[in-house]
Amino acid sequence: MKHLKIGNVELENRYILGPMAGVTDLPFRLLCREQGAGLLCMEMVSAKAILYNNRNTKALLEIHPDEKPVSLQLFGSDPEIMSEMAKRIEERPFDILDINMGCPVPKVVKNGEGSALMKNPKLVYEIVSSMVKAIEKPVTVKIRKGFDDDHVNAVEIAKIIEEAGAAAVAVHGRTREQYYSGKADWDIIRQVKEAVSIPVIGNGDVTSPEKADELVRYTGCDGVMIARGAQGNPWIFSQMCAWEETGEVPPRPDKDEVREMMLKHARLQLQYKGDYVGIREMRKHVAWYTKGIPNAARLRERKQATGNLGAKSPLKLRGLLNGAPRLRRGGDRRTRSPHWQKPPSGGFWGVLPLETA
Repeated sequence: MKHLKIGNVELENRYILGPMAGVTDLPFRLLCREQGAGLLCMEMVSAKAILYNNRNTKALLEIHPDEKPVSLQLFGSDPEIMSEMAKRIEERPFDILDINMGCPVPKVVKNGEGSALMKNPKLVYEIVSSMVKAIEKPVTVKIRKGFDDDHVNAVEIAKIIEEAGAAAVAVHGRTREQYYSGKADWDIIRQVKEAVSIPVIGNGDVTSPEKADELVRYTGCDGVMIARGAQGNPWIFSQMCAWEETGEVPPRPDKDEVREMMLKHARLQLQYKGDYVGIREMRKHVAWYTKGIPNAARLRERKQATGNLGAKSPLKLRGLLNGAPRLRRGGDRRTRSPHWQKPPSGGFWGVLPLETA
């Protein structure tokens, strides 16, 4: 298994869970780590939110010992604030600090943050250099191909990032104007790799072990970042590790394995976020987990129905997930009954806790 070293942090493998707002929270990261991800990237956090002690930011900064190594990603556009907040949080147990220069979301770009920074090379240097000087931990940067097709400058920006002292750069092969549409341009990743000496992490359209291998061979990149390809598919990391070690891809998880992972994910959601937030956020994951499974449309329709029941009905979705094999009441909660009942037609499994599912 080929390792990857970023600054003083050595990863067990080169397969990295990319940062995704609303997706790569603590429960999902734990599942991906369990499946063998070499590095886990957290949801992006606003430097200004840390500065102003935003109450919602505390949960985003939570890290579990079992998920290390982990990369914490900050976004912002003020070098002084970015560096000061980096200092403020350095004692937290993250291993790498990443700077977001790739987010395409309008409200972020409008503030001159995220991918908008690629239009200002001077500011890129100021932000990266100030943060590198502020903390001892490795600093990395995630960028895009460019802001639009008329401003493709990933190579220029990557050189600036290296000059400013960053330990690695991740390149998404799309422009900001593309968002996530069209095909990722792996040529730009190859060009960046040829232009800098720090590790280059390729990102874009990696949905299978074969695609990861193809990206590495085509671009020469040192690491592979998987983002949307991991949605509903944390197994992708174990599959990539198996591919690299044996040249063979393990079979896709069957329906029982998918169900087990969904339930485990839901339990983690409830544990860390409570019923109200945990179950509501679980809906999108259920859709991703069941995509492509025969007859899964019926499950998604029922899941969607719970979305119209209002905030006071989290147990409805909990019951939906409990449509999986259930324990006999009074039985050993650590084992499953081989016999289970289907929920009533058009109904849900009431209030049976997920812990017993």
